[in-house]
Amino acid sequence: MELPKVASLGEYIRQQRQQAKISLRQLAAQAGVSNPYLSQVERGLRKPSAEILNQIAKGLHISAQALYVQAGLIEDREPHSDVLAAIRADVTLSGRQRQVLIDIYESFRKENRADTAQPPQSAEHLGDDPVLPRNGVTPDSREG
Repeated sequence: MELPKVASLGEYIRQQRQQAKISLRQLAAQAGVSNPYLSQVERGLRKPSAEILNQIAKGLHISAQALYVQAGLIEDREPHSDVLAAIRADVTLSGRQRQVLIDIYESFRKENRADTAQPPQSAEHLGDDPVLPRNGVTPDSREG
């Protein structure tokens, strides 16, 4: 039975649309779908395809992955993040601002996962180049 998933997807889309402060008609136009169809999706009467979800996500300026998870098309494999939940719940931000923050946060997480996957470099791999202070002053070049 996928109807509960579809209903929660519709509720999620409606919530995201309302937080973005755009009308149903505006989102329908931005997503390239009809107003009645989008209304049916929001009410849980229609199950949109992955392509339509992608278009709706673009119209909302949110991650298509978030809609895919809500629709049950993919599993949410990432551990729950309070940071992501807080960003998504912040109604003072626009949809675009929320998405930019999420993208930045995810890029940091991805970078950190990549860093932990590589063995740390030892001092012998770093070379013998001396590190100069930022101002270019070395202990020998200071005036007494």
